[in-house]
Amino acid sequence: MKEQVKAVGWPASTPVQGSFASADEIVGRGLIQPVLANEPLTESKLAPREAGAGLSPSITPGMRALSIKVNDVIGVAGFTVPGARVDVVVVINGNDGMSRTVVSNLQVLTAGTKYDIEQAKDGQPIPSSVVTLLVTPEQAERITLAQTNGSITLVLRNPLDTAPTQTNGIRMAGLMGNSSTPPVEKTAAKPRKAPPVKEVLVEAPIAPAPKPNVEVFRAGKRTFEDVNK
Repeated sequence: MKEQVKAVGWPASTPVQGSFASADEIVGRGLIQPVLANEPLTESKLAPREAGAGLSPSITPGMRALSIKVNDVIGVAGFTVPGARVDVVVVINGNDGMSRTVVSNLQVLTAGTKYDIEQAKDGQPIPSSVVTLLVTPEQAERITLAQTNGSITLVLRNPLDTAPTQTNGIRMAGLMGNSSTPPVEKTAAKPRKAPPVKEVLVEAPIAPAPKPNVEVFRAGKRTFEDVNK
């Protein structure tokens, strides 16, 4: 709208590259970058005229805008402002519940407040429970499946930390440790039995019978001589 912009004097010796001289050149074109009050509008901050207005022109080609429901806890207590970077963690409940990061390093497009249609004339923002994320089509599928089959939480991250979050997740058994798992009783090893011994009959050696002693009489004396020697 022309009422939302105004023309101001600017030194001709230092022109702003990509600036406009008339409001007619920018009316009907959406913003793709944040603009402050009294900040010059340039070509790089506006979407093409055929792209329309609103959020759509700010979506990068090949990307998508996905809105998810949040509360104060899921939305990191109001710190998920436009431009912030977040990870999406899903919790699947069940007999063996599991928590895992399914998508990481997403840009927040809008969050926190929105303009109600009936109050648009007054421009009064109202609280919103929706956060819109910039995602790829594959990431949109993962988040939608996670939101349908479990509960999701946004984890705020440093925008300079661009490394993807890679974890194996955690299950309830791993969270609680091994206290809930009964100890495994080890059975003592049984002694090995000796192999049975078979009894066989063998012929015992027969010792030779001793030879008898010989009785000898010499000069009236009686003696015995051992013939075994």
